[in-house]
Amino acid sequence: MQLGMVGLGRMGGNMAERLRAAGHEVVGYANDGSGDVASLDDLVKALAAPRTVWLMVPAGEATNSTVNALADLLEAGDLVVDGGNSKFTDDAVHAELLDGKGVRYVDCGVSGGVWGRTEGYGLMAGGDAADIERLLPVFDALRPEGPREEGFVHAGPVGAGHYAKMVHNGVEYGLMQAYAEGYELLSAGGPVDNVGAVMKAWSRGTVVRSWLLDLMVRALEADPHLDQITGYAEDSGEGRWTVDEAIVHAVPAPVISAALFARFASRQVDSPAMKAVAALRAQFGGHATHKAGEAANEPPTGG
Repeated sequence: MQLGMVGLGRMGGNMAERLRAAGHEVVGYANDGSGDVASLDDLVKALAAPRTVWLMVPAGEATNSTVNALADLLEAGDLVVDGGNSKFTDDAVHAELLDGKGVRYVDCGVSGGVWGRTEGYGLMAGGDAADIERLLPVFDALRPEGPREEGFVHAGPVGAGHYAKMVHNGVEYGLMQAYAEGYELLSAGGPVDNVGAVMKAWSRGTVVRSWLLDLMVRALEADPHLDQITGYAEDSGEGRWTVDEAIVHAVPAPVISAALFARFASRQVDSPAMKAVAALRAQFGGHATHKAGEAANEPPTGG
């Protein structure tokens, strides 16, 4: 099958290579000039109708502008797949815009990171059944080996794919936070003298084994005390959207919410909120405080 890939970064570039290895013809385009063609217009001209164009560009304005440009370039019967991390509410807008030109639309949440090229990608698609059927050769090439339902799902109508990926990433936040807290506790000064070995032992035969745990072990083997990185963790939006949806539907999600807020806390060198907590403890209970510049593990000098 022939398709165009817009966006050739860590995900898009590896996906294009996996598709080519499976025998598909991929025409790539990237803003940095690293693709096979120099523009979206050239990409469309290089593809035979009916065309399939897969987007792997940042969510938000970058995706919106790309969809808008393609709406003017593509023809009736062509198909656009948004495989980025767009918010699910954007999908209806994109689908309506393209439908006005007779162009089909599918949203597909993609998981697998930098390992997807060799291990395969988890795919969560939203759209009409006929459009999903048309894309099955591509989905089958991208997903992991094994039964199709283990790595691919037609989650529902347009928007369902990105919604499923959003919740997936919210769950991922909670899992990562649990492993991170376990790592910190093991490292906090108890009797364990080889934290990495303990976590590696968990990777077989225990109920907490997972690919994320395998990656944690890999990180500790490369940097046993994580001295080479700082404790600053970004979030790309899906965790926030997951918590928003939990509020809308009155679904309790304390683990995902706490994991998201932990990332916010990681960006504060000296938390204003915790300064306020320390000040209040001193006011109502006379509890000692640390003066500015004191290390957190030094005895406080306050009264």
